[in-house]
Amino acid sequence: MIILDGKKVALKRKNELALKISEYQNKGLRKPKLVVIMVGNDPASEVYVSHKIKIANQVGINSELLRFNYDIKKEELYNKINELNSDINIDGILLQLPLPDDFIEEDYLQAITPLKDVDGFHYINQGKMLQGYDTTFPCTPLGIINLLEEFSIDVKNKDITLIGTSNIVGKPLGMMLLNKQATVTMCNKNTKDIKKHTVEADIIISATGKQFIISEDMIKNDAIVIDVGIIRDPATNKLVGDVDFDNVKLKASYITPVPGGVGPMTVITLMENTFNLYEKQLNKIK
Repeated sequence: MIILDGKKVALKRKNELALKISEYQNKGLRKPKLVVIMVGNDPASEVYVSHKIKIANQVGINSELLRFNYDIKKEELYNKINELNSDINIDGILLQLPLPDDFIEEDYLQAITPLKDVDGFHYINQGKMLQGYDTTFPCTPLGIINLLEEFSIDVKNKDITLIGTSNIVGKPLGMMLLNKQATVTMCNKNTKDIKKHTVEADIIISATGKQFIISEDMIKNDAIVIDVGIIRDPATNKLVGDVDFDNVKLKASYITPVPGGVGPMTVITLMENTFNLYEKQLNKIK
């Protein structure tokens, strides 16, 4: 059994990205810039955003946090996004979710221009992804694919079962895997018998946020297991995932840990997406 060490891979990619950015600085060019918009003070969002900004600074990306109170007017948020869209010195715009309950999140995600949509959520970027064109891909799905590739795991001709079909992870990841010639089964909360779909799968990817939904009896010997979930176990107060790691690892050939698997790959992919948008912006200005 081999641990798919996302933390180690992310560190390697972080160093590579920092080198690329420094090469642009040596040419006298500006740094890439990422702007994060946060409304309110959701505790989980506070943690995620502070970590993203820390990593951005470490690789040489200028990062700015625009923080708004919960009582911000809807029009004011639209206007701020439009202002950022037109600023040629900003490469990536990230809208940290959740927004207040009375905001329609999708409206604001779509207000971000596809040229600065660092999360890959805009309909234009999603449409390009669906049809297999190069675009800005969502960070967690792309991070998972990059992690597999770092371990020379080819998904072509593999039977892959995905549990969880969110717009952020499951759906885009399913499309990306299909475009890489995998055979993909997608399970959701209404799937009658998830085990029926996992027990013969070569690769199982679970992204539900439900503790230990994937048990040892649900996988075949030497399956590859990717755990996207992260939950705090109420009994031990430790972070765990969708997968019963201690038991499943006895049968798996490769498995991601929680924490230290998919999470670090998501963050470094956000930085790589920012850099890619930065390069496109520079080429457009030339």
